[in-house]
Amino acid sequence: MAVPTTRERWERDRLVATAYDLVVEREAPVRAAGKALWGCDTRELFRAIDRIGSAPPGTRVLDVPCGGGVALRGLRPGQDVDYVAADLSPTMLARAEAMARRRGVADRVRLEQVDIAALPFDDGAFDLVQSYNGLHCLAEPADALVELRRVLRPGGELRMTCVIAGVGVRQDAAIRTLRRLGIFGVVGTARDLEWWLRSAGFGAVTIRRTGALALVDAG
Repeated sequence: MAVPTTRERWERDRLVATAYDLVVEREAPVRAAGKALWGCDTRELFRAIDRIGSAPPGTRVLDVPCGGGVALRGLRPGQDVDYVAADLSPTMLARAEAMARRRGVADRVRLEQVDIAALPFDDGAFDLVQSYNGLHCLAEPADALVELRRVLRPGGELRMTCVIAGVGVRQDAAIRTLRRLGIFGVVGTARDLEWWLRSAGFGAVTIRRTGALALVDAG
């Protein structure tokens, strides 16, 4: 039997999508798993997510891959933003829709099933692109970053987190295992990540690290 590709795993495997999301969306398990597996302080992730709550009125936001909607926790009910939550997985989108309802922000959020490497949006369509804990799940992360730069307006901002390689033996072993399972795709080092971002056209790039988790601001 053929082993599913990373794309097929995320698009079709409901069990993997649901299990991954159940961990990611809960702060206490995420903190424990982040410290044990990646050596990181995941409070930095949730602080990054919460920044969307101060977005200026009318901000056009793309959240991709949105997963089960973990970044929606940063939105305030009634906040004046145009928010697109996009993902390849129907399972993830269903979970994101439920999350939006629970958070009271369903009226702010539009759901789209998309391929991050071929986004169906115009050039410069968004003021802010968010991509939390998704890049390391992609088979071609550099191509995805080119697309994220394309749909971001000049002067717009990318906010992103992802797992990176080259931090420690334990973390690299976990990455290799998750790649064999088809859950992770190509995972670069911090240097790779910066190269991918700059090659995609991002001029201002800031990468902070907590353990094997990179936190990115780029424009």
